[in-house]
Amino acid sequence: MDVKLGVLAGDTRAVARAITWVENGDPRGAEVIRGVYASTGRAYIVGLTGSPGAGKSTLVSRLAALLAARGQKVGILAVDPSSPFSGGAILGDRVRMFDVALTRDVYIRSMGTRGALGGLNRATRMAARILDAAGFDWIFVETVGAGQAEVDVHDVAYTTAVVMAPGMGDDIQAMKAGIMEIGDLFIINKADHDGADRTATQVESVLQLSMTTGWNPPVLKVSAELNTGIDNVVDTIERHHTHLVASGKLDALKIRMAKLDVLEILKARLADMMKQQLEQPAVQVELEKVASKQSDPYSLADIIFEQSWRNT
Repeated sequence: MDVKLGVLAGDTRAVARAITWVENGDPRGAEVIRGVYASTGRAYIVGLTGSPGAGKSTLVSRLAALLAARGQKVGILAVDPSSPFSGGAILGDRVRMFDVALTRDVYIRSMGTRGALGGLNRATRMAARILDAAGFDWIFVETVGAGQAEVDVHDVAYTTAVVMAPGMGDDIQAMKAGIMEIGDLFIINKADHDGADRTATQVESVLQLSMTTGWNPPVLKVSAELNTGIDNVVDTIERHHTHLVASGKLDALKIRMAKLDVLEILKARLADMMKQQLEQPAVQVELEKVASKQSDPYSLADIIFEQSWRNT
């Protein structure tokens, strides 16, 4: 099977193989990206982040089911904690999305964090490009759910939703910077539970302190479990999309994402180059000097960096 052609034809087996190659750093993954990149840019990417237990997976499955019922193709990248043995995803999110996983127009891919901070696997960005090239209309990127540090999704998605739930300490989280600053909308899930109104009011109060012109992030109350308020979430995402297009911000976002695509590739290549240098016999001698305090890490790093550039 020609994987590149399979991706462009929307074949899910080809999509799965291409994403695996990208995750593993296989050169064939880069070849696929080169071959399909011109066909990207059509999908709308939505990121969802928030605390563990807020119901992100259930919410994503409800959103996907609604959009699929409207004739849309939906791709889901669910970032799970990595197995400490294989480095793969533990598949918790995929288990929670079992019902929607059986839907023909919904594709779910679990991805392990593989030690990456910020809530996303480093390969998530290129996995989204593959789904885009495969003809998916919507791509949902769900972070692992580690809380305040999960801001990387803002660099992958056009619209970022922060999902909260009452009674989980999110009212305290709402007073902090970081994750509150990346939200284009805030979703209070489990709105049928006690404390939902209080959590929504606190989030609204914090947002009022940082209101900007153009788009003011709304606070929506939903119950993914009861399947209520899901239409309103989709409508709000579409309104934000319209705002981005009308304001010219969507084009600016695409340029920024292209820059980050290139930066991630450069960082990976530089990291590989430096790791190879560290294995050189001469460097091993210098490492022993660092370990015995005859030298220091900064000095050795300077030497390796300069030598690497001279050899390129």
